[in-house]
Amino acid sequence: MNHKNPLRAGFKRKLLPMLAAAMLLEGFAFSAHAADAVVLYTADGLENLYRDVLPAFEKKEGVKVNIVTAGSGEVVNRANVEKDSPKADVIVTLPPFIQQAQQSGLLQAYQSANYKNVPAIAKAPDGSWATFVNNYFSFAINPEVVKNEPKTFADLLHPDYSGKIAYSNPATAGDGMAVIILTTSLMGEDKAFDYLKKLEQSAKFHTKGTGYLDVLLSRNEISVANGDLQMDLDDAANGGLSLKPIFLAVDASSHPTTFQLPYAIGLIKNGPNQAEGKKLIDYLMSTDVQSKVPDIFGIPARTDVPLAGKNGDAVKKSIAGVKLISVDWDQVMAKKADWSARWKNEVIGSSGKQIEVVKPK
Repeated sequence: MNHKNPLRAGFKRKLLPMLAAAMLLEGFAFSAHAADAVVLYTADGLENLYRDVLPAFEKKEGVKVNIVTAGSGEVVNRANVEKDSPKADVIVTLPPFIQQAQQSGLLQAYQSANYKNVPAIAKAPDGSWATFVNNYFSFAINPEVVKNEPKTFADLLHPDYSGKIAYSNPATAGDGMAVIILTTSLMGEDKAFDYLKKLEQSAKFHTKGTGYLDVLLSRNEISVANGDLQMDLDDAANGGLSLKPIFLAVDASSHPTTFQLPYAIGLIKNGPNQAEGKKLIDYLMSTDVQSKVPDIFGIPARTDVPLAGKNGDAVKKSIAGVKLISVDWDQVMAKKADWSARWKNEVIGSSGKQIEVVKPK
């Protein structure tokens, strides 16, 4: 089998949306804000779902959906910059950045009728946001390169991984902040940052978003990265990339551990096309679309839509035996700025290491 084409397809699937995002952030992608379009700012990882479901929405509504893809924090930061003159109508991002968007006044309360089967814990009481695709934080390896799969966080400190580890910047990526959330939850804050300082000795660089890391893993430029279960399984199965999601334990006597890291959706306050933005949210939260979420290895947000099919079974198998911990997102929001500053000052320090890599070289 020729593996070049699937890899190229996977690379393009990640690269093109991010290049579009970069163009927008530099002020060039004016077409994204056409008057007859609804604009979606989204965290990376859901490209295949959008490709499959949005054409039907566009045909029904007679409106184009223009997508801007970047890291979770990056799309929220951009929306904040544009707060006085919003360019987007709908945003999809990960915690704690969806909470940041809510607290910053970027979101308009909208109680979609299709939120009713989303559990109360998975949505804002006022309708500012709701879980769109449920998911789990994970790490990932290139199984063709890493023959002895790491089981614990300490395993990543082995010399075999020197210069072969990368994870996304916690300040700009939800999956990057998740590294801090999980390690502080398991180790305590001080020990977690001591660990991250040791891990940094093996880190090659850090990326602005998480999507590129799967490509870099598959190209054997790195061996271990952070990610999330949905994106990693989807890239392996549908993007032709050589990678495998894994979960780590705090020590050899403990179970591998993770937490839910869902994609959440919200309506941008005073967006240019709010009527169609509301319709887009209704559509993405509909039974029809939610039933397709398992196709991209996501977990439906609605309790009346089962995690079913071959890919749903793959998700269940991947998470079997993994301990799930709860996260107090209010506490994360209270600590987020301090954690980001501490990571930059104590972990990166004066090393000069790249922390906002946006594309593989």
